[in-house]
Amino acid sequence: MPNKQEAEMTFWGHLDALRKVLFKVAGVIILFTVVAFVFMPTIFDKVILAPCRGDFWLYRIFHNITEAFPTLPQFDISGFDVKLINIQLSSQLFIHMSLSFWLALVFSFPVVLYLLWTFVKPALYDNEIRGVRRAFVFGNIMFLIGVAVGYFLVFPITLRFLANYQLSELIPNQISLDSYMNTFLSMIFILGIVFEMPLLAWTLSAIGVLHKDFFRRYRRHAVVILLIVAAVITPTSDPFTLAIVFLPLYMLYEFSAMVVKPAKKMDQEE
Repeated sequence: MPNKQEAEMTFWGHLDALRKVLFKVAGVIILFTVVAFVFMPTIFDKVILAPCRGDFWLYRIFHNITEAFPTLPQFDISGFDVKLINIQLSSQLFIHMSLSFWLALVFSFPVVLYLLWTFVKPALYDNEIRGVRRAFVFGNIMFLIGVAVGYFLVFPITLRFLANYQLSELIPNQISLDSYMNTFLSMIFILGIVFEMPLLAWTLSAIGVLHKDFFRRYRRHAVVILLIVAAVITPTSDPFTLAIVFLPLYMLYEFSAMVVKPAKKMDQEE
């Protein structure tokens, strides 16, 4: 049950409590942004630009695997070195500031969720608290996993393909800093959002809209769609890299099927 103080709190009391929480959220994000700004040169060289070099860990793994299986297309890491150019006078300064903010959002996300949880929790009943707490924790973990998959897997493969692709040998690739960062941030955050699919499936299941039969019925359709999505993300003719991107997406689909309720159980509850 909601506590008595919460039940008796006026509209202005709720508004004041929300204001305090939002000030705390802003303070946390500003603090993380300042810390990220201070360490950004090191982070940029060792983390953000790491996929530009041939010694990136994923490239080495692919290289070792293809060397062990000569029948696979060989993954060559020698000579791969993407050099970025800056064509806007203020780009480096603005990227330094904006990237510090985006990294602060990612790493402060658990703290922000906790602060928002402290505002919402007093108004919930005990059974609602358990469900919302699980949703907050689960959504946070899945978002971070999606960001990790985007950085460690999807973006490096996409970068390697696009950086080496040439419509004509007469046109050398000169990749701008802005183009690199736009692709980097959009792809990583998109993967973070995509990995919220199990949370969305769980929510729709809780309200009776989605059930396991849907995933069983449309599994073959999902496989085709996910293969197309993987092919768009990594438009290469290499089945090995295509499979590397497809497998996490398909596992995400199956995991979503696991967290939803069966149709019979929902019918009985109704």
